[in-house]
Amino acid sequence: MEGLVLEEKDAGDWANRGEGACNLVLAYTGSSSSFVGKVMRVQKVPRVGSPGSWSPTVLSKNERFSDLGWDRIWPMRVLVSREFLELIEKNVLCERPAWRVDAAKVDTDCDSALLMSDHSLFPGTLKGVPCIFVEIKPKCGFLPCSRFISEANADKRIISRFRMHQTLKLHQGEISELSEYNPLNLFSKSEDKIHKAINYLFTTPQNNFRVFLNGSLIYGGWGGGADSTNIVTSEAFEDALKPVISADSGLRTKNFRQLVSETVCKSGILDQLLKSCPVCGELGEEEVSHRYTSLHFIPMDESLKIVKDYLVAATSKDCSLMISFRPRVDGDMGSPYNEASFIDLDLKPSKKMGEYYELDKKIVSCYTKMVDTEQEADEATSMEAYIMVQST
Repeated sequence: MEGLVLEEKDAGDWANRGEGACNLVLAYTGSSSSFVGKVMRVQKVPRVGSPGSWSPTVLSKNERFSDLGWDRIWPMRVLVSREFLELIEKNVLCERPAWRVDAAKVDTDCDSALLMSDHSLFPGTLKGVPCIFVEIKPKCGFLPCSRFISEANADKRIISRFRMHQTLKLHQGEISELSEYNPLNLFSKSEDKIHKAINYLFTTPQNNFRVFLNGSLIYGGWGGGADSTNIVTSEAFEDALKPVISADSGLRTKNFRQLVSETVCKSGILDQLLKSCPVCGELGEEEVSHRYTSLHFIPMDESLKIVKDYLVAATSKDCSLMISFRPRVDGDMGSPYNEASFIDLDLKPSKKMGEYYELDKKIVSCYTKMVDTEQEADEATSMEAYIMVQST
């Protein structure tokens, strides 16, 4: 968008859509043809530390995740003024989770932002035709099985990283309760297990499950987590589904969750994520051993490829799956009614590998301590019960 600069007067046309660790996402609500159907990604900066310490890396054209649809959503850069960014930060402040506000603010020193397609709107949908859109953060859908995992970290072989990370997030106050969602179920290819995963995401959405109707958030949080579903939110969501789900009152939410589950299962779209993650479990024992013992003796270009494969896997484990639905055209059962794609596919920067390593240690340590504490409590309870029985 050469020559166009967004000024303070334009800030009112952009509404909060959510946020991640590095960026704030804004949806366009105005009437300019240049921005209709677009979202803007504005970079944040940590309140403590160097602004450059977490700058995201945008993929070059020859590093796109073409299999995941990245080539179709390649972003454009748009110029923005400091005043525009300052007003944006002010406008969305009350909607941001407190811990997100404490951690980071909009980087008002940036002179540009990224413009991308708004996947909450079904492509080619006529005005007035309802569109419902689901955002799911699938997370890591496999268990590592390398024999190089130490016995102290053996839980990594049987417990999903997501479930272990929940313990650390609860300890740090980022969430109010543990989620029962298990990514292994979502990636299982079993319709029953996928449906179970979707139900748990719906019950405790946190920042992993959101629903939009015609571009407006109707379920989930703004990017820092949402509380568990209660009667009020359930009834409000059931009512909001009237324009798009044909069912009796009380059954719309159930049918919608079933629709999402069937779409994930039949599309096979999550298989594409697993293809982006070279898993040692797919290799034979000798091949795994050779891969690790030869690391210090391979050429530099091969070493760099291993690093890049790791960063690609880290990226795919932190992206979002977007599924949009609309009514079939004039009841035509052959017309398209859903579309699925991935976003947040910026390649993770190599300088964060140290942080990932430290985070992994914290996750395992926190989970192990929780398990040990629970075991000690169970043993104490059992002993107390035994003493009471003996004393009677």
